[in-house]
Amino acid sequence: MANQDWFDRDFYKSLGVASDASDSEIKKAYRKLAKDLHPDKNPGDARAEARFKEVSEAYSVLSDPTQRKEYDAVRAMAGGRARFTAGSGPTGGFSDDVFSGFFSRQSGRTAGAGTSSINIEDLLGGMFAGTGGAGGFGQAPRRTGSDVEATTTLTFRQAVEGDTVSLRRADGSTVTTRVPAGVKDGQKIRLRGKGNAGPGGNGDLILTVTVEPHPLFGRSGDDLTVTVPVTFAEAALGAQIAVPTFDGATVTVKLPPGTPSGRVLRVKGKGVTRKDGTAGDLLVNVSVAVPQKLDGAAREAVEAYAAATAGDDPRAGLMAQARSA
Repeated sequence: MANQDWFDRDFYKSLGVASDASDSEIKKAYRKLAKDLHPDKNPGDARAEARFKEVSEAYSVLSDPTQRKEYDAVRAMAGGRARFTAGSGPTGGFSDDVFSGFFSRQSGRTAGAGTSSINIEDLLGGMFAGTGGAGGFGQAPRRTGSDVEATTTLTFRQAVEGDTVSLRRADGSTVTTRVPAGVKDGQKIRLRGKGNAGPGGNGDLILTVTVEPHPLFGRSGDDLTVTVPVTFAEAALGAQIAVPTFDGATVTVKLPPGTPSGRVLRVKGKGVTRKDGTAGDLLVNVSVAVPQKLDGAAREAVEAYAAATAGDDPRAGLMAQARSA
């Protein structure tokens, strides 16, 4: 529901985008600003912290289709001139210029000439609820429709990157909505205004998400995981190995000499993108591959290695612990 702040604040300007910017343009602008202004990146900087809150609030409104529609309607109605004044104006505190600008754009309709394109009481009623203002604005908010529940199954990539999906509700109406990036298996998402209709507006849709597994990548919180096989020689001597990333590219990871199977190496910033624009990491699980068959020179080399290390017993400490326990 609209609030008084909307009349005076330009959320599009806060994000540095045009008023007709697409959803993707708004999201891209927010991610860049949030990354640059995040408190973790600007410790002790009060101005950056205030700006971070400003762009976050702007994005929370403009990224929600229902709120963005209401915000655009309020801004268009006010014409950028709306003001609240204590005890002034015929509406008990609401400046006349709000309504003069609004009704002049209603295709020649007047208060008695039919239904206007925007119901002012629905749009602004919640703003004045409980204030005792005149003109019916002091009444309690009108009842909204009931919430409904739905489930959807996403691919691993849809869950990580976000996607627009079509959902079929129990009553047969299909709802198309945007599922945000980074949702987890079993997570419940509240989609504002996608529920049953009511006299005061729609209820919400409570969506439960099931995520299909990926054949290569896994997930641990905001980190992605991948298991990469290496040869015995690479693990023993050290190597530079190529590791696939979720975006289809590859990164080169340094494998230290003597790396055991099961060691986890971390690649920064290659995980799941968070709401604030930062990203988790890619966790590389090293798995030493054992050849299923050895022939010729390879077999001779392994036999020579076995002979050269015959005095080494990797299980010696294990046996000692077993006897002392």
